[in-house]
Amino acid sequence: MRILAPDDALLAIDGTSGYVRLGLLVVLLTGLAALVNHLGGLQFARADLLAATRATVQLLVVGALIAVVLRSWWLTAAFVLVMLTVASLTSGRRLVPQGHWWWAAAPVCIGAVPVACLLLVSGLIPLREIAVVPVIGILIGGAMTATTLSGRRTLDALRQRHGEMEAALSIGFLTRDARILVARDDAGLALVPGLDQTRSVGLVTLPGAFVGMLLGGATPLQAAAVQLLVLVGLLLVQALSVVSTVELVARGVIR
Repeated sequence: MRILAPDDALLAIDGTSGYVRLGLLVVLLTGLAALVNHLGGLQFARADLLAATRATVQLLVVGALIAVVLRSWWLTAAFVLVMLTVASLTSGRRLVPQGHWWWAAAPVCIGAVPVACLLLVSGLIPLREIAVVPVIGILIGGAMTATTLSGRRTLDALRQRHGEMEAALSIGFLTRDARILVARDDAGLALVPGLDQTRSVGLVTLPGAFVGMLLGGATPLQAAAVQLLVLVGLLLVQALSVVSTVELVARGVIR
């Protein structure tokens, strides 16, 4: 596999002027996103600004540290642990902003960790830091999104359809079973984005793993194979995370 040549770069950044243009474009796109949010009454204008600011700072830090991290398996393992922690914190604060956010670590880890281990044990993902970190990061990101979406939908369903749950309890259902009966279908909708991405891959989008492999010098067939492996892995990751989240909500652990 060849190393990416400068002329192959996805962004045309030529010295200081290139970074200035990059900064201006980032500010413009973020400002327009916030403006559209504000005019559309979506109430996420401030969130757009904060998210873009955090992304800028975090990517600058990661860009500076990643070369050091990838020189050591210990540092790589620590970096993966940081990714799991941040994903759990992000989902937890979305689900229980005033409560025990760390319970969100369970569905995030239950979804991402077993699938990551399976992919690594298969031998199809090279046991090199530069290959392991991006793949595990994609899986953790999928688990985080599935946990957040399924948790929010489950909690909303239990609040909005409280009467149905009371009816189930009145005919003898246990509390856990009544909650699952009411909220399971709503929670399952969290799987739709992953399903749509898998169904439309190559026709609508070329996901990051595919593009990254191509830019790194892999053949189109090799890139497609890696992307397929990641996508089907994500299907399992998200299914595990959604089922785990529903179970935690049904048992009253997340509420």
